[in-house]
Amino acid sequence: MASPEDIWLPLVDEPIGGIVARLQAEDRELERLVSTPRRVLAFRTFAYIRVGLVLGQLLFEDEIPPYDGSEAWVEALLGNEAHRDALAKEVRAVGEEIAADPRYAEDEALGPDEAARERFRAFAREKLGPA
Repeated sequence: MASPEDIWLPLVDEPIGGIVARLQAEDRELERLVSTPRRVLAFRTFAYIRVGLVLGQLLFEDEIPPYDGSEAWVEALLGNEAHRDALAKEVRAVGEEIAADPRYAEDEALGPDEAARERFRAFAREKLGPA
């Protein structure tokens, strides 16, 4: 019997994890919504599950051509704009739900805050001159 690690890692590394990462990268607002370590973990966990469910539903509802070696069924589904929008909407919904959860309200953000970024920009301008 396979251990949980044997099952979990392929799901994350293969199409579902890649889809979530791609959709997250395309939506800059998600970075702000899930900007703490605990939020990122919760977001990825639930986004993987919900994207997997949507993909399964789309696979049963949509007629995709038989595999001819050119692209995987996931890529074929993502080629349909309506399907891509449904997945993006699901990923965004997960991010919004995580951001609204009061259990994560006191978490510290990953990386510097905007004030720290501005201090760095001022320092860089002072040391390097105007760009």
